[in-house]
Amino acid sequence: MELRHLRYFLAVAEEGHFGRAAARLNIVQPALSMQIKALEEELGGALFIRTSRRVELTEAGLLLQDEARRTLEQAEHTRLSVERALRGETGRVRVGFAGNAIFSGKLIADLRLFHQRYPDAELLIHEAGPQEQVEAILAGHLDIGYTPAHSNIAAPDIAVRRIGDWEIRVALPEDHPLAQHPAITVDMLAGQPLVLYKAHDVNERLFIMLTQKLGEKCHIAYRSGSTLSTLAMAATGLALALVPAPLQQVAIPGLVYRPLNEPDLTANLVLISRRQPTSETVKAYLKLATG
Repeated sequence: MELRHLRYFLAVAEEGHFGRAAARLNIVQPALSMQIKALEEELGGALFIRTSRRVELTEAGLLLQDEARRTLEQAEHTRLSVERALRGETGRVRVGFAGNAIFSGKLIADLRLFHQRYPDAELLIHEAGPQEQVEAILAGHLDIGYTPAHSNIAAPDIAVRRIGDWEIRVALPEDHPLAQHPAITVDMLAGQPLVLYKAHDVNERLFIMLTQKLGEKCHIAYRSGSTLSTLAMAATGLALALVPAPLQQVAIPGLVYRPLNEPDLTANLVLISRRQPTSETVKAYLKLATG
């Protein structure tokens, strides 16, 4: 039994006449009669009582009428649901972000725009470190990540889109001697304990530039996977923190920010995902975020 058989059956049942039902369906009457006959043969009995003027439903036909309506309504609901899913209007997007991404403005802008365009799609947002994001995407636990660039994003199955670059700020206690300067040079950092974000591993441009310029006087005292922990270390005087400029929005008592006078040294933000996402909803998010 096919859905078209049910549509033909309901047209005849509702019109009470083969000729009018054929006109409604835009097919010829003999073809409609043959389809109804085939349906009755498949089910093993008559569905209509035929007279010269009209047709009426048998008891079995009345039962089929209710079931056919429910079936066609469900089929239409299924069709519409699948079409919406294929357009990315429903479904789920799981977004991971490193703490500094939320202060950039880009993450929030993307989430808001997507929610406005696709209000029926589900957004799940999870804070995760840079390395953790890559692992979660490859394992199928995350769809998209916002993270500083790092060496692990070079994985073959990971697509990387650069979405932001910012100047570097030095976060330090307000009573630190370097806080007296309106800007800080890299040379001033010689011998100073520094805290770097964990993403800045040995392959990172920031780490490489610091070691090239400072040599043995480059003192990386701590590595932190948390933005707030990084700033807390700086505020308490444990180390100077090198952070993206948007983080200076974070006001912590006793903590000040100074520009790092090194124009070639910047912090970045990249958007990562599977190279070939299977979800149309994820594809829709990526199109909005990178368009």
